[in-house]
Amino acid sequence: MDEAVLQDALLGRDDSTATLRVDFFTSLDGNGSAHGWTGYWGKEGPELRNYLVQKYAQDQVLVYGARTFREFRKFVVEYDEPYYESLNALPKIVFSSTLHEPLGWSNSTVIAEDAVTAMARLKRDTDKPMRSHGSISLNRALLAAGLVDFLEVMVFPAITGKAGYAALFADGPEFDLDLVESTVLDGRTLKLVYVPHLHSAGIPEGVGPQRREG
Repeated sequence: MDEAVLQDALLGRDDSTATLRVDFFTSLDGNGSAHGWTGYWGKEGPELRNYLVQKYAQDQVLVYGARTFREFRKFVVEYDEPYYESLNALPKIVFSSTLHEPLGWSNSTVIAEDAVTAMARLKRDTDKPMRSHGSISLNRALLAAGLVDFLEVMVFPAITGKAGYAALFADGPEFDLDLVESTVLDGRTLKLVYVPHLHSAGIPEGVGPQRREG
């Protein structure tokens, strides 16, 4: 990570608030899932798995929408991934008006109020960084509200075409992105970390082709 770029990107952020990082696993054409494709697009490797172990070993709060929470609650019982015990141990928040405690997954809390309103409060009151993975509609709303500090995009070497769906950025707001980290895992999967900024209307002066004088 370029620390100078990171510091510049965070200028103006209130350091008294907790950070929220949104993770998005995607094919090259921007889809988070695809009919007929396996997990990780079938491209997982030792470096990716090691990164996931390290990522979820960090002290943080995991944030989910109801559908993704239900899926992960099932995954950690039925499947074996090297970071699933960390998922079980970490504190988790699920935004839902349909789920009720007990939630069937250890260290989980449900919040039934509007996610954007609640997240703005949590960022002020929580002393741990927060991370949200999956949960397309939830993360799209949090991005649109300007509540996301870091956007971590894992681009897998696959084009899903008409089989793809769950595109996080489709039909959403526009963003300018400051790249603060880029890493290639297993020689094929690209991890990109951005600081997102809602895009202002208009084209900056001097950008793009300029008309000839005379």
